[in-house]
Amino acid sequence: MPATIIDGKAFAAKVRAQVADHVTRLKDAHGITPGLAVVLVGEDPASQVYVRSKGKQTVEVGMKSVEHKLDAETSEADLLAVIDQLNNDPEIHGILVQLPLPKHLDEDLVINSIAPEKDVDGFHISNVGLLGTGQKSMVPCTPLGCLMMLRDHHGSISGMDAVVIGRSNIVGKPMAQLLLGDSCTVTIAHSRTKDLAEVVRRADIVVAAVGRPQMVPGDWIKPGATVIDVGINRLDAPERGEGKTRLVGDVDYDSCAAVAGAITPVPGGVGPMTIACLLANTVTACCRANGLDEPDGLTA
Repeated sequence: MPATIIDGKAFAAKVRAQVADHVTRLKDAHGITPGLAVVLVGEDPASQVYVRSKGKQTVEVGMKSVEHKLDAETSEADLLAVIDQLNNDPEIHGILVQLPLPKHLDEDLVINSIAPEKDVDGFHISNVGLLGTGQKSMVPCTPLGCLMMLRDHHGSISGMDAVVIGRSNIVGKPMAQLLLGDSCTVTIAHSRTKDLAEVVRRADIVVAAVGRPQMVPGDWIKPGATVIDVGINRLDAPERGEGKTRLVGDVDYDSCAAVAGAITPVPGGVGPMTIACLLANTVTACCRANGLDEPDGLTA
């Protein structure tokens, strides 16, 4: 029986609708409009597309969108001054500095200059520590989206064996913390893991976040397991014409889908959830800043 396809695009639309509904209630009941500020340094084409999409979706759900586009040569002092201004702006509840930054800027320093309560990316060291100790924090968007989809598909994931392939600070580590928080038994696998295939075969849930195209074949997957593919990789696609590429994930979709119980596609799986969760985090930050109840179903 073929795997159930977990439609991230449809689920993200549902999350955005929930966000828009909560934004309307904040405006009507409290006169508050959540505000999201995005800071882009330089002219990286992929970052520009991503920032445009964030701004468009922010406005569509009724929130205030602010963009600061800075030259690639912007000094660290000038960038920190912009962030300080946003930290002290009561109309801004979420701040996101688009990564990667130009090489002359210290990413850790910049990220940690954002007020933790406005760090809607969840990368500030304070939020990392709070998440790691099971306390209320801002949660990184991609892992939060993965958790939402798992909860939606399974209802409860308590007691399940989960393997996270990848140990990045952005996805792998926070994903493991979130799964632990929902009472999964969690293994973090990586390039040094011995007999990786056997480790993965034990898992009821596999989250692949390694950045290696089609690395996980179907014979690594336990029959009926749920596969969450975080990878977005471009491969040459000569059949589409010269210079054309196609997007693939970190798992070999066809072989894994033949074995898994459920799977996210690439594209259209985890990707759309990232911006949806950014919007959700901004609403959450706004509610916390104003001492209001957080939106149901939009937090970890």
